[in-house]
Amino acid sequence: MDIITRFLEKNGLIVAFLAVGLIMYSSAIISRILTNRKLPGSAIAIFAGLVLAYLGGLYSGGEKGLADLKLFSGFSLLGGSMFRDFAIVSTAMGASFVVMKQTGWVGALSLFIGIVLSFIGGVAIALLWGYTDAVSLTTIGAGACTYIVGPVTGAAIGAPSDVMALSIAAGLVKAIFVTVATPFMARFVGLDNPHTAMIFGGLIGTTSGVSAGLAATDPKLVPYGALTATFYTGLGCLVCPSVLFLLMRLIINE
Repeated sequence: MDIITRFLEKNGLIVAFLAVGLIMYSSAIISRILTNRKLPGSAIAIFAGLVLAYLGGLYSGGEKGLADLKLFSGFSLLGGSMFRDFAIVSTAMGASFVVMKQTGWVGALSLFIGIVLSFIGGVAIALLWGYTDAVSLTTIGAGACTYIVGPVTGAAIGAPSDVMALSIAAGLVKAIFVTVATPFMARFVGLDNPHTAMIFGGLIGTTSGVSAGLAATDPKLVPYGALTATFYTGLGCLVCPSVLFLLMRLIINE
C-alpha cells in the first residue's frame, strides 16, 4: 500500500484526471437512472465536486479543498488558471461563426440581453445576502450567468473563495432550473425550431441546462441552443470582469 500511495502522490495530475472522470461517469449514470436525465450529469458532477472540496478542506484544515491532501495534490494544477483558460478557449473554438450568423442580429442581441438580465438578477440576490462591495456583487452576478463565468470573473478581479463558491452555486441552481423548466415552457414560447432554439440558448446561456432542457424537448434542437449558449459563456467571461465590473464600481462609488 505504501508503494501504491507514493506512486499516486508522484502522479497527482493523472490521479486528478482519473477522479474527475469517475465523478463524471458516476454522475451520468445517476442522471440517467435516478432522474431520467431531468438533471444533467454535469450539474450533479459539479455539486459532487463542491461537496468533496468542502469535505477535503474540513479534513485537511487547508484552503484548497482536496488539493491540500497529498494524494489529490494534482487538483491544484487541474483546477488552476491554465487548464481553466484552456477549457474556455477550446469550448469557444468548437462553435462556428458561420452558423451563428444564420440567426442575424437577433441572435447577437439575445447574448447581450441574456447576460445583462442574468447579471442584474445575480447582483440583486447578492444584495439580499448582504454583499455591498463591487467584487462580490460582480462575481455573484457573473455566477448567475453561468457557473463558469462566475469563478472566471472572481479569479480575474480577486474575489475571495467563499464568494466564488456562491457564484458557482448560483449558476448550478440556474442550470437545474433551466433543465427542468424548459420542456414545460417550450410550447408557450415557440421553442420548436432551430431559430428560436439559438435565441433561447443566447438568452439563457448555461450550456448544460440548455442542452439538457432541449434534449427533453426535442433532441434535434440541442446543437442550435448549445451553440449560442457556448458564445454566451465566452462573452460573459469577457464582459463580466471588465465592463460590468467597471460599471459596478461606478455605481457604488468604489
